[in-house]
Amino acid sequence: MSIYWQIFFLTFFVICHNCLTQAAPPNIILILTDDQGWSQMSASMGPDVTEAQSSYLETPNMTRLMQEGMRFTNGYSPAPLCTPTRRCILCGTSAARSGPEFKSSWVPKNHMTIPKALKAADPNYRCAHFGKWGEQMISTPEECGYAASDGMTGNNTGGMPKSLGVKIGNHDEGPPHFINNLDPKLTKSITTKAIDFMQQQHEDEKLFYVQISYYAQHLSVVTREKPLGKYKAKGIPDRGYTQAWAAMMEELDDGIGRLVDAVDKSSAKDNTWIFFTADNGGRGTVPGADASRPATNTPLTGAKHSLYEGGVRVPFVARGPGVKAGSVCQVPVVGYDFLPTFHDLAGGQTAETFDEVDGVSLKSLLTDPQAGPPPRKSGAIIFHRPNRLFSAARNQTHKLMLHWKRDGSISRRELFKLTKTCTEEGHDIAAVQTTNADQLQRQLVQFLKLVNADRPPAKAPRKRKKNKDSQCQCPGAVSQDVRTSRPVLTAGRGHLQ
Repeated sequence: MSIYWQIFFLTFFVICHNCLTQAAPPNIILILTDDQGWSQMSASMGPDVTEAQSSYLETPNMTRLMQEGMRFTNGYSPAPLCTPTRRCILCGTSAARSGPEFKSSWVPKNHMTIPKALKAADPNYRCAHFGKWGEQMISTPEECGYAASDGMTGNNTGGMPKSLGVKIGNHDEGPPHFINNLDPKLTKSITTKAIDFMQQQHEDEKLFYVQISYYAQHLSVVTREKPLGKYKAKGIPDRGYTQAWAAMMEELDDGIGRLVDAVDKSSAKDNTWIFFTADNGGRGTVPGADASRPATNTPLTGAKHSLYEGGVRVPFVARGPGVKAGSVCQVPVVGYDFLPTFHDLAGGQTAETFDEVDGVSLKSLLTDPQAGPPPRKSGAIIFHRPNRLFSAARNQTHKLMLHWKRDGSISRRELFKLTKTCTEEGHDIAAVQTTNADQLQRQLVQFLKLVNADRPPAKAPRKRKKNKDSQCQCPGAVSQDVRTSRPVLTAGRGHLQ
C-alpha cells in the first residue's frame, strides 16, 4: 500500500473516530427559585457545615440533585434581590454592569442573552422561559430569544397581597399566609408547561433550553391546606419562618421533583443538564414568624438585600453527563457564569468575543471539581449595590466588603476569610490582612470604573409611605377566590380555597 493510501485511511479513521466520540450538544434546564437561602433545605450545601440545614424543612428532591450531581458550596447570586439577578443571569453580566436595582437603563434585547448564546453555538436549540421574568426587565422573553414564555411576569403574577385581593400597604399589614388548594404560587402549572415543552422538543428532535423561574419562596406565602396541616403537626419551626412558609417550600420541592422525574423517564436523560440555584438569599423575616427563633439564614450573616453572605450565597447544584454523583466543588461561582457555561457545553467556540459577558465557563469544574478557579477578567466575583452604600468582591479564599459614603468615597472596609468560616459577623480581619484587602479593593474599584457602575446616591432613597387607608382594620381580611374572583371574607388570615 502506498504512503498516500496509508495517509488517506489514517485521516479517514481519525475523522470517523472524532465524529463518534464528540459529544452531542446537550439539553439544559435551569431551575431558579425565589428568595431561597443557602441553608434553607433539609440537606446542607456545605457538607462540613452541619448547621447549614434545617431539621424542620423537607426538600428531598433538592437533596436528590445534590446526591446525584455536584454541590458548589460557594455558589452566589449576582445580586441580593430578584430583578438585577435575573438580568445578570440572562446576559452573563455583573450587576455593576447591567444595573444593581429594579430600574436600569440596560436593555437585555440589545445585548448577549442565554438563548442567543446557545443558538450561536447550535441553531437547533429552542428556548423557553416559564415563571417569573422579573420587574422592569424592559425586554420581553421573546425579544431576548425565547420561543415560548409566560410573558412579562412579576411578583404579582405569582401572588402578592394586592393580586390576592387584599388592599394593604405591605406584607406585614395583611394576613401572614393564604390558602390556595388549586395551584399555589403557580408551581404546578409552570412545572407542567416546562415538562410539556421539553417533551415536544424531544419529539421534534430539537435541542432545548428551559428556564423555570419559580415564584416561591417569595412573599406572599401561599400554600394548600394539606401540607400546612402536616407542618402544624410537626410543631414549631426550627428557625424564624412559619409552618405555612415551610409548606410552601415543600410544594416548591415537589415541583422540582416532577421536573427531574420527567427527565429521568425520558430517553434524553443521559444528555440533559440540570442546574439549580436561587435569585438571592433568604428573607430575614417572614410574616407571622416568631422573631425569637434562630435566624432564617443560619449560620450566614445577613439576608436578602444585603451583600453579606446571607444575601447572596445561595444553593448552586449541577447534574449532568460526566458529573460524579455526590461531588463537591469549593470554587466560588456565580449566577452570571451560566451564560458562558451553557455556551461552552453547547459546543460554542467564541465565548471570548462576548465582550460584555463578565462570567466564566464552569465546564472544567463540572467534571473535575479540583480543576481550580477559571480566570476572571475582574480577578474576583463582583457585587455592587450603591443604593445601600456597599460593594463586595470574592476570590478563592477571601471576601471584601467595601462601604461607601454618599460622595462616592470609601467609608470603611471589612475582610473575611470564608474558607475558615461562612459566618462573617465577628470575623473581620481587614486590619491584620491588609495585603489581601488592598488587592481585592483594587480589583473591585478598577472593575467598577471599567463598567461605569452606578455611584452612591447623593441622598438616601425615599422610603415608601404606608397607606393608612389600606391597612387591615379588623380581624378578618378580604382575599380572593382563585376560581371565581369573588371576594372571600375570612377570619384572621387570607384564605383561597
